Amino acid sequence: MIKMFHLIFILLSIVSFVGRVILAQMHSEMLEQKWIKIGPHIVNTLLLITGFVLVFQGEWLSGEYGWIVAKIIALLGYVGLGTVAIKSQGVLRWQAFAGAMACFIYIAIVAVSKQALFFL
Repeated sequence: MIKMFHLIFILLSIVSFVGRVILAQMHSEMLEQKWIKIGPHIVNTLLLITGFVLVFQGEWLSGEYGWIVAKIIALLGYVGLGTVAIKSQGVLRWQAFAGAMACFIYIAIVAVSKQALFFL
């Protein structure tokens, strides 16, 4: 059940991120609406909580957990690049967006494979 909620929050998180980048490009004034500012933070908080619950519920910290550390580092990259993508303009916005999406894809592949260096 927790895994299903986690997957739903992942979907909501990525959709809200892409939507906010599009709004930043086309209608930046809409980003000032309270629900657009607060909503993604609520979703991402619930995403992190369900992620932590899954880690402890699955006892993944008792074995090899380098993949979890890799996901956390990639998550920090995703957040940083996502912030740049929403707040910047022009080519930098789209470079940061591409980087954030690459981080997201990396996190997803690591989550499924449980291998931080799956590409080797």
